[in-house]
Amino acid sequence: MASPLRIILVSGLSGAGKSVVLNALEDLGHYCVDNLPASMLEPFVAHALRSSDGSAQTVAIGIDARDAGVSLGGIPAAIDELRRSGVRCELLVVIAADTELLRRFGETKRRHPLSRESASLQEAVSRERQLLDPVIQAADLVVDTTHMGVHELRDVIVQRIDRRRGAELSVTLVSFGFKHGVPGDCDFVFDARTLPNPYWTVALRPLTGRDAEVVSYLDAQPAVGRLLEEFAQFIAARIEEHRAARRRYLTFGIGCTGGQHRSVYLVERLAERLRESAPGLAVRHSALAAAERSRP
Repeated sequence: MASPLRIILVSGLSGAGKSVVLNALEDLGHYCVDNLPASMLEPFVAHALRSSDGSAQTVAIGIDARDAGVSLGGIPAAIDELRRSGVRCELLVVIAADTELLRRFGETKRRHPLSRESASLQEAVSRERQLLDPVIQAADLVVDTTHMGVHELRDVIVQRIDRRRGAELSVTLVSFGFKHGVPGDCDFVFDARTLPNPYWTVALRPLTGRDAEVVSYLDAQPAVGRLLEEFAQFIAARIEEHRAARRRYLTFGIGCTGGQHRSVYLVERLAERLRESAPGLAVRHSALAAAERSRP
């Protein structure tokens, strides 16, 4: 019999947003514990189970690389054991590009948890990524925050963690611009750069793929309709496969050059088609959100 207790393990690279995730979960009413030594995970869960009054409860536990590497390497096996015992357990990991992590530490002037007098900040970041690799590889959900602000990350947590119920598969479609880099949390990535580009029509250049003029322009292109149909069929098949395999999260990335027109249009059109078969499907426009943050 499944336990009413739901465990969300939150880990990730320092500076990538683990504290933001835990704060968001706490604001949503979940009980949160940060910086729990990995070796204490099983005793803590056993205590939580004994303390449970039988009602549904979610406990979020923050684990980072300050614990011993051996303990971190044992996290995947510990999660498997918890699941076999009937506990709903999920592993969420936040990551970001090294350049962005270095920028964030430079702005905040905070000390990296693994930094030493003899080691540079870059060396500490690289060492932490190496220590966390077994955890990243075992994650149910990896969130790349390289191009995210605090508010966007909180929105992702609400969409993907808090709204997911039971064994329901959480599906997200992400638009992005290849010139900004491919998001690191995508399970599948599609390239829309071969389609006609609204950017080269002066009147459409400042608009986005959500604007009616751009939608009309792309709707009229036969190549767009064909690619949209191919994407829709492929994505629908992968959703069914992952649902059958009891996967918890699935992310599709669709990119164009700048992430403003074609990829945004395709994500919106695909969401319209797929929402009936994937309730709770979420949409994220990474380049548009980054542009919004940069405005004064």
